[in-house]
Amino acid sequence: MPSAALDIDLPETGTLLFFYSDGQLDDGDALVLAEDRESWAGSRVFHVAAGEEVSERGTPDGIAPYPAVPLTARVEMTAAEPWHPSVRDAFAPHAPLGNRYDHPVCAQEFLDALGDLGDEAGHRIGGHARSVQNPVEIEIAEAVMGGAASWDDPRLSEEAGRRVLLAQFDSEDAADMMWGDAGVLYWLIRPEDLAERCFERAMSTWQCG
Repeated sequence: MPSAALDIDLPETGTLLFFYSDGQLDDGDALVLAEDRESWAGSRVFHVAAGEEVSERGTPDGIAPYPAVPLTARVEMTAAEPWHPSVRDAFAPHAPLGNRYDHPVCAQEFLDALGDLGDEAGHRIGGHARSVQNPVEIEIAEAVMGGAASWDDPRLSEEAGRRVLLAQFDSEDAADMMWGDAGVLYWLIRPEDLAERCFERAMSTWQCG
């Protein structure tokens, strides 16, 4: 990865491993959901440091492995959605969280221009998440607060601003990966946890159309 060009402080060596329970064992009966704390163990991130002793493990019974798909990375700019808490706070701090407000950045012409930069969510490391629905930062904040805060509660907006995108993985035909209806997996992490290399504290959610 071109880590020097990223906006997040990733380790310069080693491997990040992302695990997600995809429903193969129970035909999707149990879902990993941000709002369901008991399901959080089904989504994990681990960092394997360079030189750390590891051993190869076979695929557990009942799970078909996904094919390995080599990828290359390119550096590109990403934009936060106009209703992302940080953008809303800059232009309309009293506007409802997660909704359009009276400002040119919410005008359809501007949204169409953003769409021209790319309609697909794609795979991303760092940058801003490309949410399929409402900002994923709000979903994670709601989960952390146990659903106890309404969208007009300033604590929810504050909590939503405490995490950055670690990675997002789109549905991928080449790997036969489909998250819901052509959905996307997201992992967000607090900058302080990233600095301490506490990747196990990353939280995930997913969205689909």
